[in-house]
Amino acid sequence: MNQLIQKIGIDLVRKRFNSGDDLNSGVYASLVNYLKEKEIIRTGPFDAALNDRATMEDLDHDKIREFVHIARAKRGFPLPVESTLETILTHLNLLENNRVSNASILLFGKLPQRFFITSEVRCAHFHGFHVVKPIPAYQVYKGDVFQRVNQAVDFVLSKVDVSVGTREVSNQVPIQYELPRAAVSEAIVNAVAHRDYTSNGSVQVMLFKDRLEIWNPGTLPLGLSPAKLRKPHRSIPENPLLAEPMYLAGYIERMGTGTGDIIRLCNEAGLKEPEFIEEEDFKTIIWRTLKTAGEAGGEVTGEPTELTEHAENVDNEEVNKGDTGQVTGQVTGQVTGQVSEEVKRVILVTENELRSAEIQNILQLKHREYFRDNYLLPALESGFIEMTFPDSPNHPNQRYRLTASGITLKKKLKNSNNNKKKKK
Repeated sequence: MNQLIQKIGIDLVRKRFNSGDDLNSGVYASLVNYLKEKEIIRTGPFDAALNDRATMEDLDHDKIREFVHIARAKRGFPLPVESTLETILTHLNLLENNRVSNASILLFGKLPQRFFITSEVRCAHFHGFHVVKPIPAYQVYKGDVFQRVNQAVDFVLSKVDVSVGTREVSNQVPIQYELPRAAVSEAIVNAVAHRDYTSNGSVQVMLFKDRLEIWNPGTLPLGLSPAKLRKPHRSIPENPLLAEPMYLAGYIERMGTGTGDIIRLCNEAGLKEPEFIEEEDFKTIIWRTLKTAGEAGGEVTGEPTELTEHAENVDNEEVNKGDTGQVTGQVTGQVTGQVSEEVKRVILVTENELRSAEIQNILQLKHREYFRDNYLLPALESGFIEMTFPDSPNHPNQRYRLTASGITLKKKLKNSNNNKKKKK
């Protein structure tokens, strides 16, 4: 015992215990304090915990400054863009003693999945009513929370039906998606923002013939139930430090109105009321219309309609990165059935000469790279649209317009849609 006391030295704390129960309680309390100090256990939210593997170098500094620019415009964020990164992160409670939190990695990390491998979003599109392999369309989206939300929403929009109106309603060609974009976005944002990031599961977005399902690893906070989500309720974020910047960037509200908005938007669109189900995970179901449930998904129609929601303005920066400036694969007139639905949508909304960001805005898409890779570049490579400055893809005044084959295909698409309307 003397040797042990000498070895511990000044770190020794002497305390008298009057019973075995007192000794057990004291040892237990000391063990808990030790585990807290070593950050093996935590008592606060996961997103507030400091990450022992990450540093400021693992954060994308440009993302942080872009966030401040957006937050100032949308929510009146008080700090100027010129503030130091340490000041910005400290203000958001994402930095403590020069140590970054889990939330800061999920929000602004260069490679968030390096630290949280399951923080991805898996999207799948099935032509039937059940999960059946092979999966017709399957994508796994990585990146920060904003990128994952934008890519997942754009994936869903590219697979559901859309009605393209005429310019009689507005100067901009109006479009309306079969599922309300705001409802889809709200459901996916909720899943990404409020999921349990300690789970080995990932957010799953699955589009079936009759419904959209969003699976969220985790359960509802104590005090909430699926029934309460259908009524006014208080906001209880699972990850409060993650939710605050998403609110400042305009992705969520902090009033507990998200599920109510999903219900309202679906009712206004004439859809069956959405469902909220809590089992091992939390699931949101948004139902598709019976009409489209019997048709192939992703069809473009020409029914004139008025938008109930306009997409938020996207950055006017051109998305030409990766363009070759050369149009290849000239297509003959008999190609309507071979053209992807994404390319058809570009053709139908393109009037005169438009910036790529304007086309993206009309289509209500948020992720620039997704739009570029799945819409703009295929339309260019197929020869249906062309650049106004083909020899200078990154020209500041670059615009896009229909080619002769694009004009021809647009007429065919409109005539085909009009014939379908007459048959109905």
